[in-house]
Amino acid sequence: MTFLPDTGYVPTAEDRASLDAWFTEYDAQSGRRNVERMADMAVFPLNLVSDDPGGNGRSAQWDREQFVATMTQVMSEGSEDIAFESTRTPVFLSPSMAVVFTDSAMTTEGRTQRLRYADILIRRDGKWAFQTMIQGGWGDNL
Repeated sequence: MTFLPDTGYVPTAEDRASLDAWFTEYDAQSGRRNVERMADMAVFPLNLVSDDPGGNGRSAQWDREQFVATMTQVMSEGSEDIAFESTRTPVFLSPSMAVVFTDSAMTTEGRTQRLRYADILIRRDGKWAFQTMIQGGWGDNL
């Protein structure tokens, strides 16, 4: 992970390690298309921010049922596991809130797609969970 200059809250080594561990687990579950486990790692209602093909910004809130249904549909293509190579830049707002910017290469069945997105994660009872997903191109699903 890449870290910005120290401004505001300065994360501890444990903050960084726990966030890295969360993303390692989430990427593993995504790679196996384990949507139910991915949902276990979220806080609902989940906020989503995206845009549509017309270039209009869109936002929505999904409950767990909507998340599972949509992600199952989106991730049902292909039979191989998905591999991710990601560079993440977390910005810790406090010990329990982080905005994480990600540049990722997602590869499945020999095809690679480059992604750029951001997530807002919160830590509750010592565990991270994502609460907001921000990525272009999902507007038709909102």
